[in-house]
Amino acid sequence: MQACSGFAVMGSIQQPVWTKESVFPLKGLGVGGCSNLVKFSSVKPCRSSQLEGNLVSGRPPTSVFVPEPKTEGAGSSFVDYNLSESDPEVRTIIDKEKNRQFRSLELIASENFTSRAVMEAVGSCLTNKYSEGLPGKRYYGGNEFIDELEVLCQKRALAAFSLDAKKWGVNVQPLSGSPANFEVYTAILNPHDRIMGLDLPHGGHLSHGFMTPKRRVSGTSIYFESMPYRLDESTGLVDYDMLEKTATLFRPKLIIAGASAYPRDFDYPRMRKIADAVGAFLMMDMAHISGLVSAAVVANPFDYCDIVTTTTHKSLRGPRGGMIFFRKDPVLGVDLESAINNAVFPGLQGGPHNHTIGGLAVCLKNAKSPEFKAYQNKVVSNCRALASRLMELGYKLVSGGSDNHLVLVDLRPLGIDGARVEKILDMASITLNKNSVPGDKSALVPGGIRIGSPAMTTRGFGEDEFVSIANFIHEGVQITLEAKKSVSGSKIQDFMKFVTSPDFPLIDRVLDLQRRVEAFTTRFPLPGL
Repeated sequence: MQACSGFAVMGSIQQPVWTKESVFPLKGLGVGGCSNLVKFSSVKPCRSSQLEGNLVSGRPPTSVFVPEPKTEGAGSSFVDYNLSESDPEVRTIIDKEKNRQFRSLELIASENFTSRAVMEAVGSCLTNKYSEGLPGKRYYGGNEFIDELEVLCQKRALAAFSLDAKKWGVNVQPLSGSPANFEVYTAILNPHDRIMGLDLPHGGHLSHGFMTPKRRVSGTSIYFESMPYRLDESTGLVDYDMLEKTATLFRPKLIIAGASAYPRDFDYPRMRKIADAVGAFLMMDMAHISGLVSAAVVANPFDYCDIVTTTTHKSLRGPRGGMIFFRKDPVLGVDLESAINNAVFPGLQGGPHNHTIGGLAVCLKNAKSPEFKAYQNKVVSNCRALASRLMELGYKLVSGGSDNHLVLVDLRPLGIDGARVEKILDMASITLNKNSVPGDKSALVPGGIRIGSPAMTTRGFGEDEFVSIANFIHEGVQITLEAKKSVSGSKIQDFMKFVTSPDFPLIDRVLDLQRRVEAFTTRFPLPGL
C-alpha cells in the first residue's frame, strides 16, 4: 500500500502508464501526486484536521482548518466515512464495473471515457448547492460562486463551437439530451403542433417523435403530432427529396436534424431550404457528433439551424449533461432565448446539477485544445479503418461507410441478427449494441449492430487497433452463426438460454476470444478516477 497526501491507494489491478502517443494524456494519474502507475483503489479517510492538499487543483496544502466532520446530538452522530467504509457493497460494485470497462472493448457509439479532471468536478461540493434560476436571477442566496461557474461554462460553450455571443446564446442546465429536446419543444411548440424527425428504425432518436401504428412510444409523439422522414434504403442516405415532399404536405412547425445511428453527415443547406419553404423551425440534435462539430471535422450545423441541442458525454467527452444553443435574434416571431430559458426553468426542471455544470466547464475548456482536435480527427480515421476492414471481411454497411464516429452493420445478409451477435460479443468482453437497420420489423431483435470509435480512441487506439477490433468482431459473428445452427428453437429466448447454459458447446471458443480481447485491451490505460 502506498500512502499519498493523507490518502491510501490500494487494489489488485494495475493499469499501464499513459504513453506520450495517447490522445488523452493524463498528468499524474495518481492521487495527490502519486506515481503514474495506479491501481483500482479504495480510499482510506484522512483523519487530519488540516487539508493536506487540494485534490481538485493540485495546489500545495492550504492553511484552511477543517475539523473532522462529526456532529453529535440527542442520540445521533454523523461521521463522514469514505465509500469503502460507509458502503463496501456499493464500493465493490463500482470496482467491478471499472474492471469491466478496463478489460472490455467499449464500442457503444454513445459512450466515452471522461477525464479525471471532469470526475473531480462532478464529485465536488458543487453537488450541495441549490440554484434555481439563471446567473444573477436565483431563487436562493449563496450563489455568487455558482453564478461565476455557470457564466464561465456558458462562455466556454460558445467558444468551443466558435460562436459569436452577440448572435448565439446557450443554456447549460439541461440534465441530458432528451430533456433538452423536450425543453425546446415546450419552448416553441403548442400541444399537437407538428414535427418531423428521422425515423428511429432508420437511425433517428426516440425523442424525435418515434411512434408505431399501435403505440405512441416517445413522449414527444404523445404531446405532438409526428411524421418521420427516412433513408433511401437503396443508398442508406437521408431521402431529402421525400422529406421535401412530405414536409410540403404535412406542414411541420419543427424539422429536426440529427440521429443516433446515422454514419453520414446531414445536408444542412438542403434542410434549411425545406424548413424555410414550409415556415418551420430547424433544429439540430448533435448529441452524437458534438465533439466532431467542435473540432470542425464534420459539417457545422450552426451555420443553418435556429436551435442546436446536445448531450455532453458522448464524443464531447464530458459529464452526463445537456446544452441548448439558440439564436438571439427572433425566429418566426419567437424570442428563443426567453422561451428556451423559461422552458428549462421553471417549465420542466428545478435546480440545475451544479456539479455537472462544473464538469462541463472543464470539458469545454479541453475542447479548445489542439489535442482535442487531434483526438476528433482520430475518431473519424479510426472509424473509417474499422469500416474498411469490415467491408473487406464481407460485411454490408448501411450507406457503405462512415463520415463520423460510427458504423452501422447490416447482418441480415448473413442470416443473423444484432441481438444474438451482441450477446456472444458481450460474453467475449466486446461491448456494442444491437441496432435497427432500414427495413427492420423488430426493435428487440433488429438486423444490425452499431459500432462506435470514440471510447477506444480515448484510450489510445489507432487505425491498426481498429482493424484488430474488426477481426475480433468477425470472429464473434462466426461463433454466433454456429451457435444459432446448434440451438433447438427459433426464438431469441431459446438462443439466450442455450448460450448461457453450462453445456454450451462453443464456450471454449468464446472464452478464448475473451482472453485475447482482454489481453489486447488491457495494454491501454483507462482515464479517470
